[in-house]
Amino acid sequence: MPSRRFADGEVVRGRWPGSSLYYEVEILSHDSTSQLYTVKYKDGTELELKENDIKPLTSFRQRKGGSTSSSPSRRRGSRSRSRSRSPGRPPKSARRSASASHQADIKEARREVEVKLTPLILKPFGNSISRYNGEPEHIERNDAPHKNTQEKFNLSQESSYIATQYSLRPRKEEVKLKEIDSKEEKYVAKELAVRTFEVTPIRAKDLEFGGVPGVFLIMFGLPVFLFLLLLMCKQKDPSLLNFPPPLPALYELWETRVFGVYLLWFLIQVLFYLLPIGKVVEGTPLIDGRRLKYRLNGFYAFILTSAVIGTSLFQGVEFHYVYSHFLQFALAATVFCVVLSVYLYVRSLKAPRNDLSPASSGNAVYDFFIGRELNPRIGTFDLKYFCELRPGLIGWVVVNLVMLLAEMKIQDRAVPSLAMILVNSFQLLYVVDALWNEEALLTTMDIIHDGFGFMLAFGDLVWVPFIYSFQAFYLVSHPNEVSWPMASLIIVLKLCGYVIFRGANSQKNAFRKNPSDPKLAHLKTIHTSTGKNLLVSGWWGFVRHPNYLGDLIMALAWSLPCGFNHILPYFYIIYFTMLLVHREARDEYHCKKKYGVAWEKYRQRVPYRIFPYIY
Repeated sequence: MPSRRFADGEVVRGRWPGSSLYYEVEILSHDSTSQLYTVKYKDGTELELKENDIKPLTSFRQRKGGSTSSSPSRRRGSRSRSRSRSPGRPPKSARRSASASHQADIKEARREVEVKLTPLILKPFGNSISRYNGEPEHIERNDAPHKNTQEKFNLSQESSYIATQYSLRPRKEEVKLKEIDSKEEKYVAKELAVRTFEVTPIRAKDLEFGGVPGVFLIMFGLPVFLFLLLLMCKQKDPSLLNFPPPLPALYELWETRVFGVYLLWFLIQVLFYLLPIGKVVEGTPLIDGRRLKYRLNGFYAFILTSAVIGTSLFQGVEFHYVYSHFLQFALAATVFCVVLSVYLYVRSLKAPRNDLSPASSGNAVYDFFIGRELNPRIGTFDLKYFCELRPGLIGWVVVNLVMLLAEMKIQDRAVPSLAMILVNSFQLLYVVDALWNEEALLTTMDIIHDGFGFMLAFGDLVWVPFIYSFQAFYLVSHPNEVSWPMASLIIVLKLCGYVIFRGANSQKNAFRKNPSDPKLAHLKTIHTSTGKNLLVSGWWGFVRHPNYLGDLIMALAWSLPCGFNHILPYFYIIYFTMLLVHREARDEYHCKKKYGVAWEKYRQRVPYRIFPYIY
């Protein structure tokens, strides 16, 4: 059995496969059977190399003096130069030789740029949620930040060394050559980025949600299902035996005044979004290296909205109008969502390729649903980012308040029921938490992967305010008395879910911002070929999605105050479980595709997906 030449942990030079270029690598391990070394490059890439593809660092010490160059053409140029001639002024033949050799160096450097850029650009985008938490792809949640984008497009020290160490040009010409090299690098990087984006469209078999037939059914089925649920809830006996409920005439569902009120609500939230308050942060790098800026003022918008609602109540505005026209408001929001989706698709047809979503497929129906443009903006107004947390999420709290007031009026109560107070309090905490931690939204799959189309527009503007408020809507017509012992148990369950949810998200956000933070030194990680690390301890070593687990526990706490007379108020947790299981499957697919071997190691370390002891 031949002995090893290099030890684990030793820093050497490893040849990049398929080229003659050597880079600094660290020896990770050695397989005595295959005689292959596992090495790690500076960008985090791990490969297996033969021993003859590895050389000690001492083999690459820079030689002094142009005459010792190993390039035959340069040696000939050096010998043909007169001894009395200045070294900075080589004869024409030498200059031509150096120029030709330098052109070869540029081509070699361009090949190196391609080698270094390809693994960095080809990685897919990650992450998720139709609302604030349901979250980004597990990858981005747990990972260390991307390396500085500029590092991706800079030549390595080795390539710079190759291109200049034997240069025979005067210093001024070397400066010009460096400028040319810099332009070459930027050109190659840009071309690679565009080329990569163009040649990796989503194949038909990779389409999600059942492909074109699936998204077609979803777009028509969800609005119908929404109205059936609301009509069921308004019945005296909302039993499944009474399904389907009596259907109203279409003209009864539309009222122009209601649509005007909804537009007013939307525009007020736009106004609050545009206020120059709150800090400005950068999002994740786009395909062309840009980082869009976002203003974090969602919590301020919530405070201002609360002030407006409070003033309106003090002035005697009748909010019962919203409850009595709840179906009309749902239809108004749906119509607005469809109009917005059509506008988004039409404007995306003129959008540059770099602005398109990685999820877009080229199929009109699928792209209308998933969204074709990644970050549609009108000036600095980001339509997708605005709709994610503002009109729908803040509207959810307002709808809950309306239901609380409606319960007091319809049931002739002096104070709201304990069940209604629990539902309002639990969901208010959830919304405030989302707005307070608004920056976490920027790494979700919704923002960095999915375009802005019907899926997100309907989810944000219709599904959230009219389905997530379903428990409060149910309690208006179907009261349930909750004892204080039972209420105490529900509160404890809610707090347990919130602790898991907030602890997991806070740990992930802290690690993403500063993985070298001493407070996180106890956390264990798995390094990946993308240069990122996957957490395998703390909350993220318990299950792969501890935030999902906390979310589901909180969802159960929202439904329990409604009692057990009907299954209808438990629709939310049933639906939400299906949503998170599907989202976890999407995460699993993207992570496996992105991290390869490292993801398999991660799955072995953290085998449970959402629930402990359940794969």
